[in-house]
Amino acid sequence: MVTKTSASAKAQAERTARRQQRLQDQQAAKDASASSKKQRTSTAPGPGRKLPSTPMPEQTLEKPGLEYRMEVRPYFQAPHYQGSGKLKGMTALITGGDSGIGRAVAVLFAREGANVAISYLNEEKDAKETCKHLRAEGAKCLAIAGDVRDPKFCEMLVAQTVKKFGRLNILVNNAAFQEHAETLESLSDARLDETFKTNIYGYFHMARAALPHLQRGDCIINTGSVTGLRGSTYLMDYAATKGAIHAFTKSLASNLIERGIRVNAVAPGPVWTPLNPADKTEDDVANFGADTDMGRPAQPEEISPAYVFLASPVCSSYITGVILPITGNAGD
Repeated sequence: MVTKTSASAKAQAERTARRQQRLQDQQAAKDASASSKKQRTSTAPGPGRKLPSTPMPEQTLEKPGLEYRMEVRPYFQAPHYQGSGKLKGMTALITGGDSGIGRAVAVLFAREGANVAISYLNEEKDAKETCKHLRAEGAKCLAIAGDVRDPKFCEMLVAQTVKKFGRLNILVNNAAFQEHAETLESLSDARLDETFKTNIYGYFHMARAALPHLQRGDCIINTGSVTGLRGSTYLMDYAATKGAIHAFTKSLASNLIERGIRVNAVAPGPVWTPLNPADKTEDDVANFGADTDMGRPAQPEEISPAYVFLASPVCSSYITGVILPITGNAGD
């Protein structure tokens, strides 16, 4: 039903409609002009220096992915980050600490006063370089090769860490396997086993091995992913494990709260590490991170301070069960 309106009201409505149309046309013209001038560049210059932006090098790596073979090496040293003794006297154990996020976290933990043990699969040259940087920070370093899918290795890794340093205060579960699949039908049972046993079983194995040595005020930090928050078209198994890691983090945090042990997770978006060139095609690698609001992938040194924050009791003693997204997007 349409009711009649007065002539003056109708005239007013028409004027408003025309004004709105003019505003629409004016904005469209401005947007078109801005779009023609706009060049897609990094909107985040990085912590005190310019960081690489897309397109990245068109390079693929054989698994497990060796950082020293990357054409553009990840930025992990965080030269503008000043340590202040937040982890002085502590011992940290980081799985997958030879490269990528794990290496960057190890460097900052050392800069904050911790001694650091790392595990790695077989990337010995990368692991040696990580230890070199840790020693340069004044820390002691232990590097052990092995497979976190094996609970006996996880128990040995923890035992060797405690034997060398006398204690264990911080466990960082970070080791991961990632491989894309175009369809669910192409995702084999062997692939499922590899992804789940590395990414989530390994976290359970490590946490279980570490817990007898952790005291009140100590912590576990898990590496999750933006894929665990919103899924991933071609990383179905990987995303599922990351979602499981987030649920494990919250559940274990609740389980351990009476023991005074905090459990949190960091959920990064795209980060420039060997993991992705060892999975994606050359074209995909070149555009890696371009679809974020930042317009580029993160560098490991932009992620690692979050681990320091969650590890340090002076920063996060009242924080547990948190999934901290660092995704390069305003809406995550």
